[in-house]
Amino acid sequence: MTAKRTIKMIYRIYEYLLKRQISELPGHICFMLSGADMADAPGSLFQVTEWCNEVSKIVGRFRPGQPGIRGITFHISTAAPEEMARFLPEIRKISSIARLVLHIGDHEETAGNGMDVVVAIGKSGRDEIAACIRRMAEDRLQPASVDEKTFESYLTFRYTPDVVVKSGGDHLTDFLIWQSVYSELFFSDVNWKFLRKVDFLRVLRDYQARIRRFGK
Repeated sequence: MTAKRTIKMIYRIYEYLLKRQISELPGHICFMLSGADMADAPGSLFQVTEWCNEVSKIVGRFRPGQPGIRGITFHISTAAPEEMARFLPEIRKISSIARLVLHIGDHEETAGNGMDVVVAIGKSGRDEIAACIRRMAEDRLQPASVDEKTFESYLTFRYTPDVVVKSGGDHLTDFLIWQSVYSELFFSDVNWKFLRKVDFLRVLRDYQARIRRFGK
């Protein structure tokens, strides 16, 4: 047996063991990427979506009643969203295995069925919050009537990720700055283009080991 085949076998065994250890899944996962990450591995968005579908089915099969992963967000941080347009054909492939919601510039499109997958290119959390305030002002809301529930109804991205993953050891962006205040954070030393299924499964294993306090 060659060294390459031996390494592959070891990884398959490690994958199997990791899957057996996962009993609780996050409802929503957010991956924060850079424009360079996207350029290095545009097909990894589809691959990670496949992994999420797969692990949800496995956990559901061995643990009936356990909720699966309901949604994924891929945020691509870039000051020039138009430069990401060349990757749109690769991104749109996600709609063949999930419900894709794509945000790029002022454009939004939805296609496919299944688990919700949001791809947000060049979006800023601070810009989203400023836009909320402008819309509330345009609707002439009285300050005393504005609470957390009202504010959240004006957000563009109306979900709270259970875990936020940043690969490559970089700092986080301000995307989902309101929604992710109680999210678990996972920083991976592995660059996006080298992310393997075992690295993804380790994120899930790490998530279920944490005691979530939601700010309490």
